[in-house]
Amino acid sequence: MRFTMKDSPEKMIENDENAELLTITLPDGSKHKLEKGKQIIELANQLPTAEGLPFICARVNNDILSLDFAPEMDCNIEFLNYKSPHGRDCYRRSMTFVLARAIMELYRNARLAIDHSIGNGYYYDLFTDVPVSEQMLAYIKTKMLEIIDKNEPFGKKTMTRTEAIALFNREGYPEKARLLKNLNTDKVGIVSCWKYIDLDFGAMVPSAGYLKTFDLKQYAQGFVLLFPEHEDPTTSAQIRRQPKIFQAYRETKNWGKILEVNNVGRLNEKIKDGGISDFIKTAEALHSKKIQAIADEISSHSSIRIVLIAGPSSSGKTTFSKRLCTHLKVNGLRPVALSLDNYFLDRQHTPRDEHGDYDFESIYALDLELFNQHLKELLDGKVAQIPEFDFHTGHRKDKTDPMRINEDQIIIIEGIHGLNDELTRSVPADCKYKIYISALTQLVIDDYNRIATTDTRLIRRTVRDSKYRGYSAEDTISRWGSVRRGEERNIFPFQECANTVFNSAVPYEWAILRPIAEPLFLDIPPESPCYSQARQILRTLSFFAPLDPKEVPPTSILREFIGGSSFQY
Repeated sequence: MRFTMKDSPEKMIENDENAELLTITLPDGSKHKLEKGKQIIELANQLPTAEGLPFICARVNNDILSLDFAPEMDCNIEFLNYKSPHGRDCYRRSMTFVLARAIMELYRNARLAIDHSIGNGYYYDLFTDVPVSEQMLAYIKTKMLEIIDKNEPFGKKTMTRTEAIALFNREGYPEKARLLKNLNTDKVGIVSCWKYIDLDFGAMVPSAGYLKTFDLKQYAQGFVLLFPEHEDPTTSAQIRRQPKIFQAYRETKNWGKILEVNNVGRLNEKIKDGGISDFIKTAEALHSKKIQAIADEISSHSSIRIVLIAGPSSSGKTTFSKRLCTHLKVNGLRPVALSLDNYFLDRQHTPRDEHGDYDFESIYALDLELFNQHLKELLDGKVAQIPEFDFHTGHRKDKTDPMRINEDQIIIIEGIHGLNDELTRSVPADCKYKIYISALTQLVIDDYNRIATTDTRLIRRTVRDSKYRGYSAEDTISRWGSVRRGEERNIFPFQECANTVFNSAVPYEWAILRPIAEPLFLDIPPESPCYSQARQILRTLSFFAPLDPKEVPPTSILREFIGGSSFQY
């Protein structure tokens, strides 16, 4: 029997007359009937699409699920396309699956290894008997298009953890088997396409035919899998060349070889076999070595009088600045800090964003004229009258603090606009040294699945906000979108302007953060809009063996977030 709007105020798809019917409520308030046990793709196929973009996954009671989900009770559903952040995650996860499946068929003895994101794409190493070439990539792309044209399905099943470990060992995926050894669950989700199998890491498209847009481009010794543009999903993105960021990732990869840990499974083994203390000491020593190298570079140029440090939220800028100052002192320099917070314009002169709210993250929320005047005075050996801003009143105080620097002193400026030359337009280029810092996550889950840098920063911020600011995880996640938009406008466009890039991530931090962060994310109720992002973080955390924070040295950047730092903030 088929019901229509004339038959009922509720919309129905075709159902068995004797079947139990569930009520599905969409975001617009409309209600639809779906037979219990049927997949939600049946409802998705009945609905009009926005801008001709297919639905590729769904938010079901605030949990992000594949379209093969079959609800057992009434629920709220929002169907998502590529323009949704969760839709893009689903598309990328599915696209990487097709890539791995194609390479498995073409190069049985090859090893594909995901490294990191680069622009709107993922960078891969491909270890074969011959180097990566455009001809090879064209061959792989043809195979991927063949899989997509055949609309090959993604099969899903659940098995016991023991069965899954045996399966991955038997099929030649020892790293996936190693990963599962720490997983505290009896059941494991498995996804397959042809002979390629992987763990179920989240929502995927129903079949390969949904993946119409992608590209492969050679880059360095590997290649980049390019995804559709955010605003125009019918067009694949172009490579965004970021040589300094890329070099930082390459350096981090080499560190991974030194540490002999490149994925979560191997880290867990270090924790279990008692070798984690030495591992942490080595990881922190590598950080110290890099900071010392930066200090040496600054000290070797007598013309440098200003060091500018910028990076996105929760990168560890404050601790890095303090550690850099220590190393500069060792080199005979006396660093002094100059805070941008004192140079905010009075509230009535603060620019507003597109929503009419004060845009405190805009560079034009700062008194650039006064700031540059004071920089010039300081570099000329004069006394500058540094203002003091009252954030409660939104106005500058009447009193000022006189400041003067000597020839052996160097000014340290930390802030989101540090790499934007507009901030220090009065200062000659050879007088400035610019540092970009970010937590560029070096650890991967396994060869095919990465940990997003943004997730590392979000979990850091959540822990810090809870400990020092009294914010819940729900509060932090709800603000995260706004934070990210500010970074996209004010930080990321300038990251390649840096003289050097510092990666503040440490390979053991998710293990440290797990016992602290897990209860914070678990507190987010299912009815919260933040629930889906919390679930994503919790899923990644579950793969890590927990680690006692007492193992973290007091000077570590990680201490900025978990507490116990030897630095004063």
